[in-house]
Amino acid sequence: MSLSGKTLFITGASRGIGREIALKAAADGANIVIAAKSAEPHPKLEGTIFSVATEVEAAGGKALALQLDVRDEQAVAAAMAQAAEHFGGIDALVNNAGAIKLVGVEKLEPKRFDLMYQINTRAVMVCSQAALPYLKQSASGHILNLSPPLNLDAKWFAQHGPYTVTKYGMSMLTLGMSEEFKKYGISVNSLWPKTMIATAAIEFELGSRDAFKRARTPAIMADAAHAILSSDGRSLTGRLLIDEDILREHGLTDFEPYRFDPAGGSLVPDLFVD
Repeated sequence: MSLSGKTLFITGASRGIGREIALKAAADGANIVIAAKSAEPHPKLEGTIFSVATEVEAAGGKALALQLDVRDEQAVAAAMAQAAEHFGGIDALVNNAGAIKLVGVEKLEPKRFDLMYQINTRAVMVCSQAALPYLKQSASGHILNLSPPLNLDAKWFAQHGPYTVTKYGMSMLTLGMSEEFKKYGISVNSLWPKTMIATAAIEFELGSRDAFKRARTPAIMADAAHAILSSDGRSLTGRLLIDEDILREHGLTDFEPYRFDPAGGSLVPDLFVD
C-alpha cells in the first residue's frame, strides 16, 4: 500500500533513521512533519529540519518543518495542533527521537538518566497523548516507536542498565497503547534494527566510524517502517518488530544492498538482539 496523502509526524527527523523514514514516505507523496530540535546547522552533524524539508519536497512529498523539544508537553501539543491544521489531520506518529549513553549505574550522572528517560520513554507517552485526538480521526491511525524487543537476558542490563530501562519503557508503552487504543482502531508497534545502523548517534557514542564497515544503512529501517505504516487498520499491531523480520514477511530475501560497506566484514548485531 502507498502512503500517498497520509500525514506522518516524525520526531527526531532531521537526520539518521528519522530522515530516511521521512524520505521513503515522501516518495509515495506523503505529508511529512519534520519535528526535531535541529533548526541551525551543527558543525559536526549534517541535517536540520529545514534541509530535510527541502529533501522531502524534492522526493515528492509535502513538508512542514517544526522545531520541537519532545520533553516539553505544551510545545508537543502545540506542534500536533499546528501539523493537523496545516495538513488537515495526522495519520501516523513515529516516535524516533532518542538519547543514548551506554554507561552503568555506578558512573552515570543522574541528569543524563533524566535526559534519556525524558526523550526515550516519557516523550513516547507525551507525543502519543497529543497525537491521539487526530489519530482517532484517521481511517488508519498508526503509532510507531523506535524501540527494541523485550530481551530480559541480564547481559543487556549489566553494562548500560539505565539506557536499557528507558528503551524497554518505550516497548512496554507500545504493548500497552496497542491494547488501550484498540477501541479507536489505532495500530501501535515498535521497530528495531537487527544489526547496527550507520548513524551519527552511533558514531558519536562509539567515537569513530570504524564500526560502519559492519553496519547497515538507515534505508533498511525506512523500508521496514514503510511496510508497517502502510499496513491496513490494525492488521499489524502490538508487535515489537525487527527490521529484517518484517521485511521477510513482505517477501524480501536479499539484504546485501543495505550494507554500508559492501566489502565490510560480518554485520554487528544491534543491542538487545541475540
